[in-house]
Amino acid sequence: MNSITMKMQADKLIRMALQEDITSEDVSTNAVMRSAVKGTVDLIAKEDGIIAGLDVYARVFQILDEKTEISFNFKDGEAVKKGDLLGTVTGDIRVLLSGERVALNYLQRMSGIATYTKQVSKLLEGSKVTLLDTRKTTPNCRVFEKYAVRIGGGCNHRYNLSDGVLLKDNHIGAAGSVAKAVAMAKEYAPFVRKIEIEVETMEQVKEAVEAGADIIMLDNMTPEMMKEAVELIAGRAQTECSGNITKENIAKILETGVDFVSSGALTHSAPILDISMKNLHAI
Repeated sequence: MNSITMKMQADKLIRMALQEDITSEDVSTNAVMRSAVKGTVDLIAKEDGIIAGLDVYARVFQILDEKTEISFNFKDGEAVKKGDLLGTVTGDIRVLLSGERVALNYLQRMSGIATYTKQVSKLLEGSKVTLLDTRKTTPNCRVFEKYAVRIGGGCNHRYNLSDGVLLKDNHIGAAGSVAKAVAMAKEYAPFVRKIEIEVETMEQVKEAVEAGADIIMLDNMTPEMMKEAVELIAGRAQTECSGNITKENIAKILETGVDFVSSGALTHSAPILDISMKNLHAI
């Protein structure tokens, strides 16, 4: 997905999020602010982490009012400390109040993913293993969450179902076997697309190799089984492991020899990074 397409998609999703939060009006803000008053508010980190999503945060306010001014003291990917002044937002106080929750939701979520991904990626430093995310993302937030993974030092697996062939257990069940699933995929998909298939047993590993799969995903295997599978594959296909991979157990994967580690936890289990807007006042 190119940058122009990403921006257009991001704007559409941000507008939807604002519509979800402001269905007709911001009653609380309109009750205390009857007319436009220029003000400023500080963006402050309340814990240590990796910041991600500053442009998305800014875009929320700019969509509400293009005259809103945002200045940042950090860039996406930089480490922040508790108490750091990340930036300031200046504009119509009604806009600052109405956009606060949506803007922070994006920034906190994306920064939390970047922070967690950085923690996991550090455990893989010095190895040849590539850390990947999955499609286990929050509905309508994939473009933001996969960006945050990259900011945290991870890489993106396929963005959506149109991006690549990944045959999972239910595809195999529908086709009848690993060999039949791979054969059908090779017949249907253009030759430039790689065929990846998920396997759970050593018998399926052998079948996948013989069928000519390009990438073999070792799903929910023990480290011992993964190592045996990698030795059996012997470079005839790339290898990926998946299934309940977290920062607590990922170190054990390094000894197996797999090429890729995919972890849904990067997006579905990362806690938010606590960030707050404080010190709002008129100027």
